[in-house]
Amino acid sequence: MGLTVGVDVGGTKIAAGVVDEKGQIVATSRRESPAMDSEAVEATIAELVRELKKEHAIEAVGVGAAGFVDVRRSTVLFAPNIAWRDEPLKAELERLTDLPVVVENDANAAAWGEFAFGGGKDFDDFLLVTVGTGVGGGIVLDGQLHRGAFGVAAEIGHLRVVPQGRPCGCGNLGCWEQYASGSALVRDARERVAAGSDDVANLLRRAGGRAEDLTGPIITEAAQDGDAVAVELLSEVGRWLGEGIASLTAVLDPAVVVIGGGVSEAGDLLLEPIRQHFRANLTARAYRPELEIRPAELGNKAGLIGAADLARQD
Repeated sequence: MGLTVGVDVGGTKIAAGVVDEKGQIVATSRRESPAMDSEAVEATIAELVRELKKEHAIEAVGVGAAGFVDVRRSTVLFAPNIAWRDEPLKAELERLTDLPVVVENDANAAAWGEFAFGGGKDFDDFLLVTVGTGVGGGIVLDGQLHRGAFGVAAEIGHLRVVPQGRPCGCGNLGCWEQYASGSALVRDARERVAAGSDDVANLLRRAGGRAEDLTGPIITEAAQDGDAVAVELLSEVGRWLGEGIASLTAVLDPAVVVIGGGVSEAGDLLLEPIRQHFRANLTARAYRPELEIRPAELGNKAGLIGAADLARQD
């Protein structure tokens, strides 16, 4: 199959791109997302596809959606940031575009993109961990995307790591993403400011003197400039990630773990603590080969590229 379109559907924007067989994006377009109107979201996706189809011979469409997608890759069972509940998205988009459509969870699509063309392309057993507002992921085993019996596998951010811990948006307490995400990084920094610690003066200055204006990029930039508190905060997130990846490795035994998402832009300030605490917590670490933990390569285009290639594979 030749050219396909990948669509990355988010709560604030919808991005679409024409992708070739080598994973290269040859054209893109985007719109704001009318997230609370499901019919408007579908109409916007179709509009983007038709726009790209005018200039390119498109053969299929892959859609990456943040939410639960059924095992047939056709129905969005639930999407937290879009008004989709048991939405027959595949059938509706095929009607609107007159093209074959595949629907996939956005993190799964990103995992497939990194597996096929990015940080995991040299391996058959692969785990993607995305560190952003939350913690997401995708699993490839024996060269196949692992989706589970009902299509909703790899919700790794909702592993329960602290009994009766911090409340999570999923409704449970103590989920991994409450300790190992960009949101956790910012929350911990703001709590440190609120406690009146003297060592946060630099961070507070960078945020214009307002703790509520502290963000992940501000903390990362401060760490890259050598701020000790920012380095410590990133290291703590790395500790949680390393420990969690060690537990996932005991179950999945991947050959490589790729770290993506916005917080991964901190580079070795995050990756080295991850690697350190992974090694310290890996089961029987002296008697097994050690996997590689490496950064993602495709950035925020991974989901779009992966969705397009899944449409080609399907």
